[in-house]
Amino acid sequence: MHLFQSLVVVALAASSNVAATSDPHLHLRSSSDESNNIVKSEERKLNRNREPKGLFKGKGGSYEVWGSDQSNSVAGETSAGVHGSLLWIWDSDDIQDQLNGGADAKPLSCTPSAAEGPCDLLDIFPGDLTEVGSGAKLEDLDAFGRLHGVLPDPFNLYVTANIFAPTGGYVGVIDTATKEAIALFRVTATDANSAVGRSVHMSFFTADGSAIIIDNLHGKMIERINVTRDKKGKITGLVFDTNAGVYLGKEFSKEADATAFGGDNAFGNSLIGSVAGDYSLADTGNDTPAGKRKEWDCSEVIGEDKKILGGCRPNNVPICPVTSSNNLAYVTLGGGGLFVLKLDETPMRIVGEYGNRIISGAGCGGAEAQGRMFLNGGTSASPAGATQSTFSVYAIDDSGFDANVDSTTTNKENFPFPSQIFNDATNTNTIGNLDGTSTTNESGQLPNLTTRRDSHGAAATLDGKYVHVVDRIQNVVEVFDAITGERANTYDLVSSDGKSGREGPAGPCLMRSVLDDPSLHLNDPAPDLMMLTPDGKHLMIAFRGPKPVTVGHAAQGSCPGVGIVELSKDGKSGKLVDVLRATNTVDTVPVGTIPGGTNYAGVERSDVHGAIVVAKN
Repeated sequence: MHLFQSLVVVALAASSNVAATSDPHLHLRSSSDESNNIVKSEERKLNRNREPKGLFKGKGGSYEVWGSDQSNSVAGETSAGVHGSLLWIWDSDDIQDQLNGGADAKPLSCTPSAAEGPCDLLDIFPGDLTEVGSGAKLEDLDAFGRLHGVLPDPFNLYVTANIFAPTGGYVGVIDTATKEAIALFRVTATDANSAVGRSVHMSFFTADGSAIIIDNLHGKMIERINVTRDKKGKITGLVFDTNAGVYLGKEFSKEADATAFGGDNAFGNSLIGSVAGDYSLADTGNDTPAGKRKEWDCSEVIGEDKKILGGCRPNNVPICPVTSSNNLAYVTLGGGGLFVLKLDETPMRIVGEYGNRIISGAGCGGAEAQGRMFLNGGTSASPAGATQSTFSVYAIDDSGFDANVDSTTTNKENFPFPSQIFNDATNTNTIGNLDGTSTTNESGQLPNLTTRRDSHGAAATLDGKYVHVVDRIQNVVEVFDAITGERANTYDLVSSDGKSGREGPAGPCLMRSVLDDPSLHLNDPAPDLMMLTPDGKHLMIAFRGPKPVTVGHAAQGSCPGVGIVELSKDGKSGKLVDVLRATNTVDTVPVGTIPGGTNYAGVERSDVHGAIVVAKN
């Protein structure tokens, strides 16, 4: 069964204050020395009681865990996530040793000259790579930074590298065995977002690995790279097909063509990749196949026949194009609504279209299970999201688009109709939701004080029986029965048993928390994107840092890295058993104001947004 573990754009988190909690493990702020002593004592106790977890001893064999750190990999920048990034890769054997009480797992290297990691994005993609056409060197171009996530192909042979700094628009491909870059592209720039023009939020391989579907967020486009392989799955060709794109905004205007880069990678091997097409076939019109406006804010005066059934689509920045086993992509939208694309046509074709009253905005979590695609709705990454609260989950029959896939058939709107399997009663009436009781929630993001929610990363269990969805602010995971759609369980990421919350003994995030600012709220994982280990025993979840690069109003965390969650009760429950800790003190960007959080004064800048698991072939 093909599983899709979500990875979502926006990022959110939480915190915990000594004055507002009765948890004895959080009373560590009188001095840094006292904090260190308490934490080390608790760590020794946990190590004595820790039993081997058998992390990768099941049917899956050996793996690597890859964590994408959005922070700058150079000093002196005045903006977060604009120059370089770090990629953390840990081997399953080293992780097992850490779980058994041994030394912390050391990150692996990605280049011949480095003995160990983390890997620097600026080394994986050397600065002397040149843009085909302009001849510009990569080191002379702006906004090559903010590694938002890496996502694997179906064979675990390659990952896409999604480099999200606004105006940059870079997407790369990395060989998982050698860790070398094999290609780098820059997506189309449009005038959809004034001066920004383009950015790559996330990109997904199709289920058969024959294409890469790119989310050009600021360009409001979904674009495609065609992939050719040999019989062993090795990529032999990558062609950015400009005729395959679908523009989701209105009044398309192209500011710059997509480009490829040439030159040698860190191993001395030449990059592959080219650009084909002239945009003449791309879907750049204002209307959908159903004859409705792609983007409409409900206030613009348009013909009655152009109005959207089921709300509006006021801001079509695409968040995540989650791909399914039926060769579809579910494109979540910032302002709410949804498009479903058929991926193997040129251009790709809209076969599903939904208003924001049907599916609310800012979702990025997606997981396929039991023949349905599970999607979520969260809080906006924009400043408006600071007072939003949303935890919604939807399920759509992945085979229900068959009628619309027939090119002779006019799309039905909101078809197949999704099941809203969860809509939290405290959701604010924002980005499509109208079922709440308030339009704002001013409670911020500090752990024992906030009531806000933010649904984000999602993953299905190996047997497809359950779907897990994280809450970045409340530090919990909601578990849904994939067959009935009912909420089956809730477990937390702050206690040692996953069910005691802050009233019970603290979990591993406390021991792994940043300790150089007494005002920072500890034991605050701020979970983000995640993926299941192929043996089905664990979830690897990205944990955010004290200086979040993206969605700062909901993503501040205290133990940046990758959390290891051990699943139990046949996949219905779990608990955090350790953290693969990331760190970055090279980046010196000012913290500034963290809306609703702590204006952190320390030096830690690590901010891991995405975590994946790669099988070692």
